Amino acid sequence: MLPRDPARRDAEEDGVGEPLTAWSAEALLDGYRARTVSPVEVTEAVLARIDTVNPALNAFCRLDREGALASARASEARWARGAPCGLLDGVPVSVKDVLLTRGMPTLHGSRTVAADPPWPDDAPAVARLREHGAVILGKTTTPEFGHKFVTDSPLTGITRSPWNLERTPGGSSGGAAAAVAAGLGPLAVGTDGGGSIRIPASWSGLVGQKPTAGRVPVWPASRWGALSHVGPLARSVEDAALLLTVLARPDRRDPAALPPDGRDYRIGLADGVAGLRLAYSPDLGLAEVDPEIAAAVEAAARALERLGARVTAVAPPGIEAIVAAHRTCFVAIFAHLLEQLPPAQHALLDPYLRQAADAGRGVSAAQYHQALLVRQATAARMEAFFAEHDLLVLPGFHVPPPPVPGLPDGLRGKPPALTCWANHTGQPVASVPCGLTRDGLPIGLQIAGPRFADALVLRAARAYEAARGPFPRPPLP
Repeated sequence: MLPRDPARRDAEEDGVGEPLTAWSAEALLDGYRARTVSPVEVTEAVLARIDTVNPALNAFCRLDREGALASARASEARWARGAPCGLLDGVPVSVKDVLLTRGMPTLHGSRTVAADPPWPDDAPAVARLREHGAVILGKTTTPEFGHKFVTDSPLTGITRSPWNLERTPGGSSGGAAAAVAAGLGPLAVGTDGGGSIRIPASWSGLVGQKPTAGRVPVWPASRWGALSHVGPLARSVEDAALLLTVLARPDRRDPAALPPDGRDYRIGLADGVAGLRLAYSPDLGLAEVDPEIAAAVEAAARALERLGARVTAVAPPGIEAIVAAHRTCFVAIFAHLLEQLPPAQHALLDPYLRQAADAGRGVSAAQYHQALLVRQATAARMEAFFAEHDLLVLPGFHVPPPPVPGLPDGLRGKPPALTCWANHTGQPVASVPCGLTRDGLPIGLQIAGPRFADALVLRAARAYEAARGPFPRPPLP
């Protein structure tokens, strides 16, 4: 074991210091480096907190306790030798249950997936975590096949928000968001096919990023095709940048991945936004935004203006067409899924997924092809838009997190217009907390940039985060 710092330990036990489960990934790494805290100590603390609060939250659907402790012991030995193996050595991380993870079933929140295969493979993101020494805690919950932006499924039940147990943390990376917000590990890997990282980040008071399309390799190919992205969820921009640096490393199994840029996304985070041209849209001309959310996002835009950005109220063109195209693609995806399943398994599926699939059966090949053409045209318009504006800021979602379970009638059947467009155009987009409603529920600010400008998006998010100051924690004990 690494030497302990008695003063720090006594302070924590007296309630003066921060509990280990509240430390950022960067703080943990500093502690390992200084030998004031150990990976085993941290992992034990996180596992104990999971035991305490996960029964209420249902953030984890599978916990690899022994594997996590074994990884933590190996990490501790490396730090004792002064030879950490990577950027996340000893840091607890969770993985959304749609990404292959060696030795653990990946069930996609579905009763139609058998748990008994040997599961010998890691998805690229998970392989990068292992290479960098991360402690993989287990798998986090998702709605069935990631099909909706709240998190409940016939297999795993309802996932709840640590901000209010009667509300959803969002979806489809809802378990990942609930875990990070509640202190069940400082980092989580999520996926985003229409907002599935950014919506739970917005509703859970977190930083989440959908990277540029192709920035993080994906394998095997997602059911969502080119719409699906893999990215980080964290409690700070710096931690999100750290995790993205690891996830963006190359993997030859994804032929659509971008050439690796070798970038450390933490470098340049503090460069600010002075002189940047920011477009600000309160609603993209589509959504009826809750007044509290609208006020918080406008205040955030003005804060960026005070930091030296030049803010212009303007929305990119053509978003309405791509939102309609998203619905066409969405329902067609699930119609195809049903065709691949034996009819006897259809009754096992989430009823909302079956409804989407039924609608998808009516989509013709010509209609689907037209949706792809709309995607290309909108992507071209976004390139032109970002030639005139460095960044776009807008709300993370137009309403606060709804009650559990399921989608309320007002959201049912409607694509998430403020988020889904970027999955078609390939823009990098981060969500960062920008306030709380009167009911104490988080509000998110999205910051989007031109393709390949992941670092610029994170830089602007960090500038706002620093100006905003510390964000409150959920009230969950």
